[in-house]
Amino acid sequence: MKINYSKILKQNMLNVLRDVLKEIEKNGLIEGHHLYITFDTNTKNVIIPSWLKKKNPEIMTIVIQYEYWNLKVFEKKFEILLSFNDIRSNLSIPFQSIISFADPYANFGLKIKKFLKKKSLKKNKKDNIIEFNKFKKLK
Repeated sequence: MKINYSKILKQNMLNVLRDVLKEIEKNGLIEGHHLYITFDTNTKNVIIPSWLKKKNPEIMTIVIQYEYWNLKVFEKKFEILLSFNDIRSNLSIPFQSIISFADPYANFGLKIKKFLKKKSLKKNKKDNIIEFNKFKKLK
């Protein structure tokens, strides 16, 4: 049996975020704590307003600090009401979409996964061709 350390580590890092959010849900933010949460807006089950998706077509970072409401933490996602330019918007963010999070006050952060732009996933046919002419010695 092969142990998938990467998968186990990723799940545990997400558990840290989940536990932090549960603490905030229960007690609110204390002292100077605040969170920056970056997520992939294209992940299945991410729910954000269409105008916000248009502004953030691939990734988005939210800040949980002063103006947030109705934080609800579930096993696979969290929901929150945030204000963007004085427009209150409901967000539903699955934990599987999380790229990173940080609490600058605590000097703490975790990068959970790399973000790959969708365009970079397409392989160009020329990528598989090695031109040996470039490596020939010139006489």
